[in-house]
Amino acid sequence: MTPLESLIASGTKLWLDSIDPDLVAVNRKQGATGATSNPIIVSDLIKTGRFDRQLLELMQQGLDDDAVAWQVTDQLVRQAQQAFAAINEQTRGNDGYVSFELDPLLEDLNCQLSTAQRSARYIELGKHWAAGHTNRMIKVPATPGGLGALEELAAAGITLNVTLIFSQRQYHAAREAVWRGAQRRPSLERFKSVYSIFVSRIDVYTKQHLPQLSAAAQGQVGIVNVKRLWRENVTWWNDKRLPLQQEIIFASTGTKDPAESPDKYVAALAGSDIQTNPPATNAAVQQLAGKTFTRQVDQFPPAEVLAEIDREVDFTKLEETLMSEGLKKFADPQKALLKLIADKRQALHTGANG
Repeated sequence: MTPLESLIASGTKLWLDSIDPDLVAVNRKQGATGATSNPIIVSDLIKTGRFDRQLLELMQQGLDDDAVAWQVTDQLVRQAQQAFAAINEQTRGNDGYVSFELDPLLEDLNCQLSTAQRSARYIELGKHWAAGHTNRMIKVPATPGGLGALEELAAAGITLNVTLIFSQRQYHAAREAVWRGAQRRPSLERFKSVYSIFVSRIDVYTKQHLPQLSAAAQGQVGIVNVKRLWRENVTWWNDKRLPLQQEIIFASTGTKDPAESPDKYVAALAGSDIQTNPPATNAAVQQLAGKTFTRQVDQFPPAEVLAEIDREVDFTKLEETLMSEGLKKFADPQKALLKLIADKRQALHTGANG
């Protein structure tokens, strides 16, 4: 049994944090059952030159840079969806999804729209990009504008991945809005939602802002935070007796510190729900010969470590800091993607006429 097979055997659903067709094929063979996309992933794929022909075709149709960006994203996500469609069918909609991120520029600092207008735009875009897809998840951030869109999107029958969650406050607001919307559906048979809680970014924050944490607590705050939210999520949804699981996605599971083992978060969160691991993390885990994962998601540090975390960490401040950083990381890659397409347009046009 390979390390990743052992992770899956522990109860974890393994999703790939990429829609690179080659990586999807490799990870699918290794047991991955879903994938997620974002503008950084799309940009990295465009930079390889492998998709120049598709880009040129879209440009020759007279599409502007923004439209090209969304069409190429849609094509790549569709291709990944095909790889996981059989899983989605076999599990009757419980697994086998690919996440599609809505326009990050709605969260740009320069966006002039009010919160209500942003919510309306998320609803419009969510309905547009979900139409006709059975195994596409629409990714919406847990920002004021995003949270304001969730009830209507859920009511419209859209499968949701609420992303950029760091705190209990965001998670509560997200799940309750989604559940309000779900209850307005004619049937809950295909109702599925997931909540992406970011893990390693919290530990980067505590190292920088809370150096006073003991060695036992430092590097554990992200894990403790997400395990608590996972436990709460299981309890809250269990009462609803739904056909499909409403799950936590353990996101940001790649280690940021080279001194740490690449499987730090993978091992700590093994045993339940979904891990969206970067390709490099999955590749590194597969190199850990003889590694066996066991269920750890419900195991917590000693009481004194939990007490220290609760005493020292101001989660309101943590959420504010990480959200402001997160929104920059959210909007800037979309701007970079648009610039990349503009540069490609010039290069491909020159090449076509050369």
